[in-house]
Amino acid sequence: MTTTTIRSLSTLVDMRSNEVDKLQTEMAAKESVRERYQKTLDKLTNLYESSGPSGRLPMALALNCGDYKQGVMAMADSQRLNLHMHEADMAVSQRALTAAYVKREVLGQVLERHQDAAATAQRAQERKRHDELATQLWYRGHK
Repeated sequence: MTTTTIRSLSTLVDMRSNEVDKLQTEMAAKESVRERYQKTLDKLTNLYESSGPSGRLPMALALNCGDYKQGVMAMADSQRLNLHMHEADMAVSQRALTAAYVKREVLGQVLERHQDAAATAQRAQERKRHDELATQLWYRGHK
């Protein structure tokens, strides 16, 4: 349990913490993009649903309205596909974040054990030194 080992482990824990922070920032950005996809999809869905039935309109207007609805529905389908692909990417990123978090926690526990062992060894050395001093004082007192 040398100080070099503790220092190295501490550096690794800091590096893992930085990695976790970076991945959390990326996840927040991806969540923001996911929300934008969802809002756009909701707006597109609202557009084609609110355009009303086209069957009661004159032929030219009905064709125009139908084309409009199909165009908006195609854009909504494309947006839905993009959203699903983005959510799949988010799932991969979430797994990476979870793995990085677990690695950081494991290294943190190893570091803590080493620090505890070093502190225990130091306390034992201090007790031994105090015992030696007390023994020396006792011998001096009995001479």
